[in-house]
Formats: sequence, structure tokens, C-alpha cells
Amino acid sequence: MGQSSFFLQQINQAKKAEYMQGSTCLPLHYPGGDVNTQACNGDTVLYDATGSGNLDCIKLLLKYGANPNVASYACQLPIHRAAYEGHILALRTLIPITTKKAIYLSGQSPVHSAADGGQVECLDLLIQTGYDVNALLHTHISENYSDLRKTALYFAVSSGDVTCAEMLLAAGARTDLDPLQCILIAIRSERYELVQLLLSYGADVNCYFRVISNTVFPTALQYCLRDHVMLRLLLNSGYQVHKYVSLLEN
Repeated sequence: MGQSSFFLQQINQAKKAEYMQGSTCLPLHYPGGDVNTQACNGDTVLYDATGSGNLDCIKLLLKYGANPNVASYACQLPIHRAAYEGHILALRTLIPITTKKAIYLSGQSPVHSAADGGQVECLDLLIQTGYDVNALLHTHISENYSDLRKTALYFAVSSGDVTCAEMLLAAGARTDLDPLQCILIAIRSERYELVQLLLSYGADVNCYFRVISNTVFPTALQYCLRDHVMLRLLLNSGYQVHKYVSLLEN
């Protein structure tokens, strides 16, 4: 077993990304070294290096054949890691060499990752590069969440991240693509600024949730019965109480 092969396996198995924190990395070009080796969870050395944000190591791995399109068993690519962690230089490096096919097969967009991590600069870069702000999580990813979330906007709203939410909305993010719409999440969390922001971009204050047993639970009214400030905000924004009552009667 070559020296670099042993070194790479040790990094993967022990998850020792800290080996890559210095300005240089150990040589990876000895005979027998496999830069695409994966740990038991599917993480590659490039994925770990991306997590550290060490651009020198990332470029060195790429130079010797590291594949940025190999996903972990959790369907995560290096580009997702860079976006989530906020490593903008790593993200700039990975964007042009990560294929659309690899991202599609992963079932998630790096836009989701940036919004989930609250990484404004990375989110802006992805939007400017042309990534779809309305990309939806594939079912095998969405089912990992109890709320069955689909959009990057949902990640931002559920985290209370006004900046990322506004950036996504300004770039054309729709408010009605998740089973439990973003406006309901903002109301439930008593995020007044987010509620006002979503309403200003056309969110439907009269939406309701029919995923569970074809019922009308939960509606905006149910979420704010004890919050008079929120209730007043919704009524002033066109909330139709009679619509809610008629739905219950049916």
C-alpha cells in the first residue's frame, strides 16, 4: 500500500479534515494513491477538504484527479458542502466542474445548502451563476424532513433568515411550492418581518394544508388565534375568515 493511499484512507476513515487545515498538504501523487477513495459513509477526501475550506488542498486533489461529482451516501456533493459551510472560494472552484447531472442525481441543489446554512454570499453567487431558486428537493431527500419541505425558501423561512429569504424572493422564488407553505411557517413562528416580506411578494394568506387526511389543518388563523398583532396583520392583508369557516363546515 502506497504512502498516499494509506494517508487518504486514514483521512476518510477517521474524518480527519484537520490534516488539511495547513497551507500545504502531504503529497498525494505517489503510486497507489486513490484520491477518490470513500469512507464508510461515502464521503470523499475532496468532500472533507471542501468542509475545511482549504483551497490549496482542494486544488491539489483536483489536480490529481479528484472527482467533484461523487456524492456521499447522504447524496451530498462537495459543492453542497462548500455552499452550506460558506466557503466562497471553494464554491467558485467547484461550480464550473460540478455537472448538472450529478446535482440532479443528488436530489438537491446547492441553493438549498446555502439557504440552509444561511450563507448569503454563497447564495448570491449561486443565483448570479444561474442556479434555479425554485429547484425542488427530490422525494428521497424531502422525506427526511417531517414537514416534507421542498424549496430553498422554506429553509430560509424556517430558520428565520430574512436576508436569505429576501434574496431568494427577489430572484423569483415562489411562495407556494411546499406542502406546508412558507407563509404558514412564518406565522407559526411569529416572524412578523418574514410574514410581511412574504405577503409583499404575493404569498397567499388564505392558503391551507391538506396533506394530512385531506383536512384543512393548519390554517393561518389556527396559528395566530392568541396573537392579536399577527391576526390583525393577516386580516389587514386580506385574510378571509368566512373561507376558513366554510372549509370546516365542509
